[in-house]
Amino acid sequence: MPEIIALVDDDRHILTSVSMALEAEGYDVHTYTDGTEALSGLSRQPVDLAVLDIKMPRMDGMELLHRLRQQTMLPVIFLTSKDEEVDEVLGFRMGADDYITKPFSQQLLIERIRAVLRRRGAPPEALGETGMVRRGDLLLDQGRHLCTWRGTSVNLTVTEFLLVETLARRPGHVKSRDQLIDAAYGENIYVDDRTIDSHIKRLRKKFKDVDNDFAQIETLYGVGYRYRAI
Repeated sequence: MPEIIALVDDDRHILTSVSMALEAEGYDVHTYTDGTEALSGLSRQPVDLAVLDIKMPRMDGMELLHRLRQQTMLPVIFLTSKDEEVDEVLGFRMGADDYITKPFSQQLLIERIRAVLRRRGAPPEALGETGMVRRGDLLLDQGRHLCTWRGTSVNLTVTEFLLVETLARRPGHVKSRDQLIDAAYGENIYVDDRTIDSHIKRLRKKFKDVDNDFAQIETLYGVGYRYRAI
């Protein structure tokens, strides 16, 4: 069955043109013109990934993401304007998997969608070993998209899961931002370094919400990040 994409934007030109491009790639597309309509529609008809505009009437993309995160870890890509850097960072903190700045290339959006869906659907063997990672109090189970710290579940987006999995597989080894971008997004997809920093900040906060003493993800300024050796 084709994967289903929800496209939420109050610009009908974007809805029409992007829908046509996605359908040409074999996706089914559900379109919504605002967050209120989308929240209702997504509750009735679940999808595989949602592309959300930030600035919309009635309910904006931020509020829609907040509502969705109360129910699901559905992969989400934000569409944001160039002057919305603050919104963009806040979006990552709330649990978005990626963002694309308007005006955007439809092919770039398609590649980002493919990357997120590929990461979410990667079989355990694609990650090596059994798809399970145990590092002291950390347990990652790729097959179930499950992360626990000291027995407590930590809800991670697809991108966050890939980042912590990449770091935890080799404790003590430094991963540069470029290496983390490749691990989380795939090669040949441009992502700003700031994107990785925002994801790492969000990851730390989620673990600290479970355990205030969590300090396993270390920053090496000017170099990258590493998972503390046990």
